[in-house]
Amino acid sequence: MSIAALCIVAGAVTAAVPTARFTLAWQHSVEKVLWEEDYAIAGGWLLATGTRIRGSGAGMEPPAGSVLQGGAWHYRPADRWLRELQLARSTYTPDYQLCFDGGCRPLSHWVPVQAGTTTLRPCP
Repeated sequence: MSIAALCIVAGAVTAAVPTARFTLAWQHSVEKVLWEEDYAIAGGWLLATGTRIRGSGAGMEPPAGSVLQGGAWHYRPADRWLRELQLARSTYTPDYQLCFDGGCRPLSHWVPVQAGTTTLRPCP
């Protein structure tokens, strides 16, 4: 039986994180509001299982049907099945946080911000 892993790819750098579930968290660059997305690895797909936004404004209004709970808007994205996530990263904003197994670390723990656009996808 194979263990699920998340591949983090930027340029020539690839890192594999052994996890079947993770949360991707970041702070909106203008509004400084925390955004969190939960995913499960399902074969060659990422399944978006939930999203939380801890505020609104500047193009980040919660969609219809969102529920305010514990200070965050909770909802499930319309497009839940994804092959990969492409992340633009910058040295001018806090890095994305990858959370799994009860802890969080910046993506720079695995791949430097300077490596450019970063892709998250299930490892083959």
